[in-house]
Amino acid sequence: MEAYPIKLSYHVRSYTFGDRLIPDLLGKRGVPEGVVAETWEISDYRETTGRVLNGPYAGRTLHDLVEEFPDELVGKGWRGPHFPILCKFLDASRMLPVHLHAGDETARRKYGEPNGKTEAWHILWAAEGATVLAGVREGVSREELREAFLARDYDAVMVRRGIESGDTVYVPGGVLHSFGPETLVFEVQQTSDLGVSVMPEDLYGRPLGEEEWRANIEAALEELDLDPRPVPNPGLPLEEGRNRRVLCCAGPYFALERWILVEPRLEPTHPRRCLTLSNVGGGEVALEHAGGTEVLGRAESCLLPASIGEVRVVPEGEASLVACYVPDLQRDVIGPLREAGYSEEEIRGLGEVGL
Repeated sequence: MEAYPIKLSYHVRSYTFGDRLIPDLLGKRGVPEGVVAETWEISDYRETTGRVLNGPYAGRTLHDLVEEFPDELVGKGWRGPHFPILCKFLDASRMLPVHLHAGDETARRKYGEPNGKTEAWHILWAAEGATVLAGVREGVSREELREAFLARDYDAVMVRRGIESGDTVYVPGGVLHSFGPETLVFEVQQTSDLGVSVMPEDLYGRPLGEEEWRANIEAALEELDLDPRPVPNPGLPLEEGRNRRVLCCAGPYFALERWILVEPRLEPTHPRRCLTLSNVGGGEVALEHAGGTEVLGRAESCLLPASIGEVRVVPEGEASLVACYVPDLQRDVIGPLREAGYSEEEIRGLGEVGL
């Protein structure tokens, strides 16, 4: 494989909760007119798989490359039906539906899918007073949940917490959740689109019939995990000279970091994992590697293959990047944070790190 920073076409969803934050606030170019609720930046989910825009593999799909070069692209020894993570920008100008995603066991048993959908939201911007609903209040029964859903009284049974820019919320599969309004997030997730809503409308605002609405509520109650109550976390910073690297969340499926760069940063070689990068603030970023240089503009994303070797990340002025990867939790997360002096409790707050 010829390893270089791979840019991909993105997939757009125009769900009713969105508006124009992605082009107007984040600065993404080329998006269609009207509502842009989500742009799937790095995706290998069925028909949404990205198409390569640059370099020798231009015109081919991400799925093509995953199948042909699993070791070189995703990581040495990796095998799977699709690229393991999906990254997106999400505009919650309005409140998202209250919904949940299947966990791995439910996805395999009920839907015949290879995996469920654990996800994390990294808050890029939130208006003052913005909140998330995530998890069910302790002691609430499924009957009480059913009654609250039918009454549309979600605060009676769910946990609401405040959020600020820079927070991250790690949401395991099976957890009931929503967020918005006036929130812009970067989301990383397992590659899946399984979901069930308890709302009486679909994602485009169209009313459901009474029978379909009640069937969705029963499906959600069946798939629901009552225990996790996600808490927004500001992350754990690791200072690197004048640069700042913040470990925002981590678990078996993905890790997410926020890099604030004012000088070049050398990303070492990682033959066992690839890395996605999304430019979420500041100027352009040059990605210098053995084969040349690629420029990552504002609100653009790319994939650094596992076999690319060292990459020098050079900001134009100050830049802010979100980096995602499938971690070796001990090597990539727990070890460095322990060495930096963080406690077990602080590390556990990042997600499902397995301490």
